[in-house]
Amino acid sequence: MTAADEFFARAERLLARFEQSLPPLHDASFEDGIAWRWRKRNGHGWLDRITRFNPVTLDDLQHIEIQKEELGRNTRQFLQGLPANNALLWGPRGTGKSSLVKALLNAYAPSGLRLVEVERHDLVDLPEIVDALATRPGRYIVFCDDLSFDEHDQTYRALKTVLDGSVLSTPDNLLIYATSNRRHLVPERLRDNQDARYDEEGEVHQSEAVEEKISLSERFGLWLSFHQFNQDRYLDIVAHWLSAFDVPDRDSAEVRRAALQWALLHGSRSGRAAHQFARDWAGRIALARQDGA
Repeated sequence: MTAADEFFARAERLLARFEQSLPPLHDASFEDGIAWRWRKRNGHGWLDRITRFNPVTLDDLQHIEIQKEELGRNTRQFLQGLPANNALLWGPRGTGKSSLVKALLNAYAPSGLRLVEVERHDLVDLPEIVDALATRPGRYIVFCDDLSFDEHDQTYRALKTVLDGSVLSTPDNLLIYATSNRRHLVPERLRDNQDARYDEEGEVHQSEAVEEKISLSERFGLWLSFHQFNQDRYLDIVAHWLSAFDVPDRDSAEVRRAALQWALLHGSRSGRAAHQFARDWAGRIALARQDGA
């Protein structure tokens, strides 16, 4: 092998290693989509277009009328260029928090709503994401699902800065919607309250640890709380999804009993449990028909 051959071989190996560190190429431009997910590989981040969407609609979400109205109103203000707030949706699992954000995207995408989903561990890249969206046309919801931090996690500082903590203002074409099982996003320990103090007039002053935890959730202007459904509302949601799956006799005592047993087994009378039961029951009915044909 000549010196030139050795040089070109080494160059090819270096180029191959360099190409592996780059994010994958995408044939669709940014303007072609309505939703993206922030991806990272080998330290490089990019917006990956989402092409498959959850078809949930606002009508599918039962017994959260106040939450739908409030977040829908806030979203319409945002789309019309009016003042609007970042929103925190908090409450038990399966109560419709994430589904509401997805349903709003489905409802308002024709009006220009766009969404970028960011995982919790990628929040350190939030300033970079904001910069990427600031100069683009459109109205963007940055969606952080199932958001929570442990007491030693520092990634939440990037979120605090973007929400309301930097000299550089957040662009007007961007809001942050986050969901969490925790009202204050971080664990609350009994020992945190043991450091509280009283002034001369008996007023309580929380410890610095408590203040730090509360300050994050307070940066969301709109708080919406979600709660577990009672039995009647749970069964209403079951009936809705059974109707969507075109299941006959969905109001029968047998169906109600099976739905309640499902909730007991899963430890939750949630909208998610109701949807899962309906899928299981509809599949059982369809399979029984096929086997009996």
